[in-house]
Amino acid sequence: MKRLLLIAVAAVGLVAAEPAPAPDRPLPDAAQEARAKRLFADIRCVVCQHEAIADSPAGLAADMRGLVREQIAAGRTDQAIREDLVRRYGDFVLFTPPVRAGTWLLWFGPFFVVLIAGVGLLVFALRRRVEVPALSPEEEARLADILLEGQLRRDPDAKRSDD
Repeated sequence: MKRLLLIAVAAVGLVAAEPAPAPDRPLPDAAQEARAKRLFADIRCVVCQHEAIADSPAGLAADMRGLVREQIAAGRTDQAIREDLVRRYGDFVLFTPPVRAGTWLLWFGPFFVVLIAGVGLLVFALRRRVEVPALSPEEEARLADILLEGQLRRDPDAKRSDD
């Protein structure tokens, strides 16, 4: 029974595996291909999320590379290509998303967190400490008597090395 279950799981894994992407076909013009490679480095793979489409082995990254090459061959500008990718996949597709209302938290959030933490630490450090009042003459005399008479109660669990 276990063997049958393992075979079924393996079969599902093989069926669900993504097929290998078609090999990239570089542009015939070397200048256009260099421009495409510069764009590939600035565009994030939406599957891998931490890799540029130039380095990603995912099928979607291969499709995105093909799309960029097609648009370069069609004469579109780099900015127009980026805008088209943002329209399709959102700001996340760019490694450096634009600064606008929707991305302010992304750009300036870490600075606000550091600023708030700094203000909190400053307030904590500058907060007035509670002054402990000095001992009255009677309290000082009583403390001196206790110390002189040895009336301090020793800890019954203490060892000689703890003294």
